[in-house]
Amino acid sequence: MIEPDHTTTQATSDDDSSKRRQILQGARKVFMDLGFDGASMGEIARVAGVSKGTLYVYFADKFRLFEAIVEEESVHRGASNFSFDPARDAATVLYEFGTAWIAVVCRPGGGSAIRTVMAIAERMPEVGRRYYDCVIEGTIGRLAAYLQARVDAGELAIDDCHLAASQFQLMCQATLFLPFIFQGAPAPSPDETHKVVASAVRMFLAAYGIKS
Repeated sequence: MIEPDHTTTQATSDDDSSKRRQILQGARKVFMDLGFDGASMGEIARVAGVSKGTLYVYFADKFRLFEAIVEEESVHRGASNFSFDPARDAATVLYEFGTAWIAVVCRPGGGSAIRTVMAIAERMPEVGRRYYDCVIEGTIGRLAAYLQARVDAGELAIDDCHLAASQFQLMCQATLFLPFIFQGAPAPSPDETHKVVASAVRMFLAAYGIKS
């Protein structure tokens, strides 16, 4: 009986993974530069440095390719390193989260990804839904769980932690996210982010903090 060559199998798997990443990297640039409708499989192959034949081995069409990019973006953003240690005080955690959240949604180049998802969501609702569930709703859920821990610890008084988490997230975006996403302003500076997030923390604690 001939045993399978696991070394060869692993090498083939690694090569496939590397080629797939190469294609996704090239496709991401084309989608960001030209938008979904302006992108073509030929241009994606050229920018990715592969033949069209190789491209079609991995992805049947640009819809599947775009979906793979969104999936990768969703997993990465959903796993962003927001620290929600339930033992830490609310003011510190909220400020750190707000600052990190703005860095994610207003990062240079990141706005194009969000714009492209928004533009294609009507035709590919499952793509928009997956991005929303993993990135937006997933983050709100984690923040809500943290807020509930601080309610249980007697620091906050909140009836609906999911609503409160959504409110805080949007307060942090005020004057920063919409101008950025619609190309009315560049990515906010650290000073601009600090000003808005610090204000959001004060407003949130004024509404939900327990006065000593």
